[in-house]
Amino acid sequence: MIPQFEAEETAALLTPAAAADALADVLRAGLDPEACPQRSAIPVPGGGELLLMPAAAGAYAGVKIAGVAPGNPALGLPRITGSYLLLDGPTLRPLALFDGAALTALRTPAVSALALRHLAPAGRALRLVLFGAGPQAYGHLEAVRAVRELAQAVIVGRDPVAAGKLAERARALGVPARTGTPADVVGADLVLCCTTAREPLFDGRLVAPGVTVVAVGSHEPDARETDTALVRRAAVYVESRAAALREAGDLLVPEAEGAIGPGHISGTLADLVTGRMPGAGPPSCPQLFKSVGMAWEDLAVAVAMYRAAGGTTARGISAT
Repeated sequence: MIPQFEAEETAALLTPAAAADALADVLRAGLDPEACPQRSAIPVPGGGELLLMPAAAGAYAGVKIAGVAPGNPALGLPRITGSYLLLDGPTLRPLALFDGAALTALRTPAVSALALRHLAPAGRALRLVLFGAGPQAYGHLEAVRAVRELAQAVIVGRDPVAAGKLAERARALGVPARTGTPADVVGADLVLCCTTAREPLFDGRLVAPGVTVVAVGSHEPDARETDTALVRRAAVYVESRAAALREAGDLLVPEAEGAIGPGHISGTLADLVTGRMPGAGPPSCPQLFKSVGMAWEDLAVAVAMYRAAGGTTARGISAT
């Protein structure tokens, strides 16, 4: 019987900072996100979607099976469900089964935190505007606090009650916080978008030069959280050029409008982590990190979880 970790157990295995370290380690070891297998999406009757995300690297392989059920919240159920099966690479022997939603709720903020280590201003407390009030918003609040000091958090959500609860959580963590509106991006140093929105959340013309924007909420070519005005003026960073140009509506919609070309991407997460790029772009423009979520990230975090739980496979993930 392989070890099985329920949601709370999965979430407790790693901090956001440790998960970000795991992601950085595999990139420095030479893993190439451009070679990562594509996500498979299968429509499910009733409006849901089944996602399959396999990956293999070094001593490990794994696959996440995730369900996206838009109607679940109305039933009091989570919108994202799923499991992650971690395998020994050479033998393909199952090693552990993790809660997939909990893994995703850690992995995505960890990816953002890793990007922010390289893109967000350092040396001063930052004013955060956070769009969303669901699990990813909570995870991102924790992850940002692990890499940058926050002077204030403004929570913008469709549900005022949910936004208020997240603001309360921020205050409990020692961050001055309130609810707000999209216009609050005017005073932001950092904007995080963690929503299920399909249309832009704010006017990109209001974002000041040098501000860092992170958008993680969608992986569909016709859905976006940021508008064309922001993307056109921003230095854009992604996890993988191939994945972004396949799935990132934040970039594909402006490209279809003729506002940008495929060469508009400034660099990738691997470029930043390995030092191929020095860091943030010119202070005369915003910095946009657009994440779509990739299977190599799930694998890296699952391996770190397995090892944190006492797993003993000899080698870590590498490029080989």
